[in-house]
Amino acid sequence: MERVEHSRGGSPVDSPERSRAHHSRPAAEVTGIGVGFDFDHTLGIDNKLERVAFLRLLEFLLGEGGRALGTLAEESARIDALLALQRSGAFPIDEAVGRFVRERAPASNVAQCVERYKSMAVHSVGDFVIPMPGARELFDTLASRGIPSAILTNGWDPLQKKKAERIGFIGPVVVSETIGAQKPSRRAFDMLSEALGRPDAIWYVGDNPATDVVASIGAGMNGVWFDAEQAGYPSGVSKPTATIHALADLPALFPGALTQA
Repeated sequence: MERVEHSRGGSPVDSPERSRAHHSRPAAEVTGIGVGFDFDHTLGIDNKLERVAFLRLLEFLLGEGGRALGTLAEESARIDALLALQRSGAFPIDEAVGRFVRERAPASNVAQCVERYKSMAVHSVGDFVIPMPGARELFDTLASRGIPSAILTNGWDPLQKKKAERIGFIGPVVVSETIGAQKPSRRAFDMLSEALGRPDAIWYVGDNPATDVVASIGAGMNGVWFDAEQAGYPSGVSKPTATIHALADLPALFPGALTQA
């Protein structure tokens, strides 16, 4: 098992066994603790699912008389830049698709293209999204000990909820588009706390030092940096409460909390 560092300062359908683990009466129930998770690159990866959905939309637009703005590589770079702006909160996904369509096929029905894009993205989840190693086992461990967990993720609904379903997560999924706030805003983390039942202590796990770690600590939580790729924490950024390199390391942050009764 990878070390845990403390700073100073599958199938989309659960098996019957997993369902019982989530819903049976907790053993050695722990009170006062809640766990929040980022999704992308923390609990799962989507293998550029949204970029691919945009490229498929481009294919459709070309068949309808539209035009490409460059090579496939250049279009991919433009899509990534568009998605980066959308994920930063500059505009919602509907506007991102609208901009993409208007630049390439001005005569197309934008509303229909938005629905086409969303449908392609959501229906791709089963093929593209892969859970991080140890994710499902961690869900079972937390649930069996009575520790509530929830996901707080920047993105749009139903895509992010479908991703969570794909990896077997059945707790609350707080999506930025739905609540009208996104990380790193304090309001987003307040909504996470509410989804968890406002426990005394919340541990938030994510891979982004700024929007996950620093923002959660600023909201009064314990910010856990998930460094799956051994990247090294950036300088000049407030240190995390703890660092883990595998999801299986998370329970060690709760001394005595997950021991058998």
